[in-house]
Amino acid sequence: MGAEPAEGGGRAVTDSVPPPLSRHILTLADTKRLLGIRYSDWILGSPSIETGIAASSMAQDEWGHARLLYAMLKKLGYDPFVVEHTRPADRYYSAPALDRPFADWADFTAAVVVVDGALAVALESFAAGNFALARTRVPKMLAEEEYHRQFGSAWFARLAEAGGVAEARVSEAAMAMLPSTLAWLLPGDDVYDDLVAEERVRPAEQVRERCRDRLAATLARAGITLADIEPARDGWDAERRRGPGAPGEEAVERARGDRNRDLFVE
Repeated sequence: MGAEPAEGGGRAVTDSVPPPLSRHILTLADTKRLLGIRYSDWILGSPSIETGIAASSMAQDEWGHARLLYAMLKKLGYDPFVVEHTRPADRYYSAPALDRPFADWADFTAAVVVVDGALAVALESFAAGNFALARTRVPKMLAEEEYHRQFGSAWFARLAEAGGVAEARVSEAAMAMLPSTLAWLLPGDDVYDDLVAEERVRPAEQVRERCRDRLAATLARAGITLADIEPARDGWDAERRRGPGAPGEEAVERARGDRNRDLFVE
């Protein structure tokens, strides 16, 4: 395969709309960075010491994966350090379900199934394309994501099968996250079509089928039929592949590492 083009030409991603491949990487990296932050909020306060350890482990996975994805942008002409540490909240390409902190453990559990699950499907699609760095680096991420799948599925089933408040809350949490996350995964726009045409990702129908394979059975435990959920594209921002809004400023400050800026050592 020939050398990849330097899409960014040395610019910061805030200078102009990034080309499709760069945007796709940002949607994956930013979502992983924000998901890691939301997981880290539950290292303390989770139902048990064991679940706190699991939250810590999954947060570290997401942060590590995000850094590997940001590093891919160097191949496309961007400075990964600038991308990671200087963008304002309204230039983040993360899934909308992560804009706010998780309210409770049901939110945490639903996010592991819905958002983390959608991320894994998106990564599988990316690894199947012709971008060399994705083909070599993403499979290891997916191997580490298998623990997330098992953990999320087990806890979702536990809450759903408990009935009462627990079942109602985990179902409500998943239903709140699904429409925007499905739109993030399957935007149905020209940018995604360009990625398919360039053989960067799988066609939408293949991604949709894989999403059903991964999520449908788990969601059904709480009475949710995945096929009935429509992606939410109201107020769609085609550049950032998401609906309106942005992550909370406090989370973005943590994502950028603002408080430790003077201590960065690369």
